[in-house]
Amino acid sequence: MNVLSLFNGMNTLRQALENVGFKVDKYYSSEIKSYAVELTQHHFPDTIQVGDINNWKQWNIDWKTIDFIGSGSPCQDLSAAGKRAGINGSRSSLFFVFIDILNHVKSLNPDVIFLQENVGSAPKLDVGIMSRALGVYPVRINSSLVTAQLRDRYYWTNIKTKQTLFDTVSDIPQPKDLNIKFKDIIDNGNTNDEKSLCILEGYYSKAYNPEKRQDKLIDRYKMGMQQIVFVEDDKIIVKTNTVKGFDIVTENDCLNLSFPTSRTRRGRVTKGKAPCLLQGNEPLYTIKGLKARLLNKQELCKLQGFDKNYCDILTRNKAGSLLGDGWTLPIIEHILKYINTNTMLNFKNS
Repeated sequence: MNVLSLFNGMNTLRQALENVGFKVDKYYSSEIKSYAVELTQHHFPDTIQVGDINNWKQWNIDWKTIDFIGSGSPCQDLSAAGKRAGINGSRSSLFFVFIDILNHVKSLNPDVIFLQENVGSAPKLDVGIMSRALGVYPVRINSSLVTAQLRDRYYWTNIKTKQTLFDTVSDIPQPKDLNIKFKDIIDNGNTNDEKSLCILEGYYSKAYNPEKRQDKLIDRYKMGMQQIVFVEDDKIIVKTNTVKGFDIVTENDCLNLSFPTSRTRRGRVTKGKAPCLLQGNEPLYTIKGLKARLLNKQELCKLQGFDKNYCDILTRNKAGSLLGDGWTLPIIEHILKYINTNTMLNFKNS
């Protein structure tokens, strides 16, 4: 199989193909982050780096040989965590470059497989625009089924489809709920939080120093003249934007302090799943006793379904950046398994 991965990130597609058992002949990667390229070449030195997607017409590729195109086009203009500029925003509009590439390959190989991913919070109007451009409507899957993280995403693919009265729809079944809880992925300490919020790309920020901030969380973090996190009657209290105005954090919970000075998004305490790792600067903490600590690099890897040591060559912040901006490995594996029911059986590595 010859694969072209656009917005390749931390190379989740290649790892998933290998894990499912597909033989990859040539793997072309379009990525501009230096540490993403570094991690990709560390795990798969034979990866062919082609550079910026905007220069695709200059790439040295035999386009008719491409069997699979993967795309995780930027979500910043579509996500509820962003400014909502929409699919025509400066970053999310790169989706249309992917469409140009896909249509070019289709003209040479009509049977090319594709997989496109974007955020579940994308406006319906933009989801419709993307679906019509691809000729198929997406399946919506939350990574919480296979990881300890809440990560709601749309997946457009022609791997397995069905025809409705008016439209073609991606027909990938929902994966089995593995019932993985937040407490299952932390290395030490206890947690009542079953799932984390989604990992965010913004773990990597030169202006953000989580270690210096950490010591001030419990009794010194202030919003105006008030503490956002404080201890009262041997309980950790977090000011939140809820009806009662606060939450009690236990050793089973995940604490998110992304916007401590905001009046609408102050502290966030999640129960059952971790928050979604995204592009924003969202530090996640676990509680032990009356102290909080940041989730470490190994725990962030596990939130996306990777081996805990997958990002060992990177700093914690760079790893968090790629994980937050990347795909959930078990979800991609789940989708790829349905290639076996299609016309691509000859690609299966037997």
